Amino acid sequence: MTRVKICGITAIEDGLQAAQAGADAIGLVFYAKSPRYVEVATAAAIVRALPPFVTVVGLFVDALEEYVRAVLEHVPLDILQFHGKESPTYCARYGRPYLKAVRVREDTDLLQCAADYAAAQALLLDAYVPGVPGGTGERFDWTRIPVTFPKPIVLSGGLTPDNVRQAIGQVHPWAVDVSSGVEASPGRKDPAKVSLFIERAKA
Repeated sequence: MTRVKICGITAIEDGLQAAQAGADAIGLVFYAKSPRYVEVATAAAIVRALPPFVTVVGLFVDALEEYVRAVLEHVPLDILQFHGKESPTYCARYGRPYLKAVRVREDTDLLQCAADYAAAQALLLDAYVPGVPGGTGERFDWTRIPVTFPKPIVLSGGLTPDNVRQAIGQVHPWAVDVSSGVEASPGRKDPAKVSLFIERAKA
């Protein structure tokens, strides 16, 4: 069964609703330029409120090492997600499982990315939009993904309750990751969209 991550959680009630609707993971964005940015204290409160067995993913974009370590001191993150130009060495230095986001362009060699980030738990494949590291609501051409891919795929970019089943049928990812596609407004989730997305992803 395909796993589901609801990313860009900024409020306790949104995190709880996602968990109760069946989300396998939630994403917390520690990137100040994002409309889904969450302060460390708020993130810690969200995690404290979650029921057990919900994976907490922390998203960073070319962050200073000191900042990542400061977040880890206060927020018990299960997985780190790196959405910038972080090197494999940088990603591995925290001793935590990590996902490496790849913004797919026409010339992106996904097999080379998988080789470069061999230590990643998965590659998160997202749409490339100049100057915006994620959460754009844009999708990329899924046919660019090699049929035989050596790492688990977390599919992101432009997913909604309306296209998630098609995406899973075509790509067969380990997990799907949605943010803007289930929002009521930037940073706040629409409970009905979240529930419908999870229901269709797991159908």
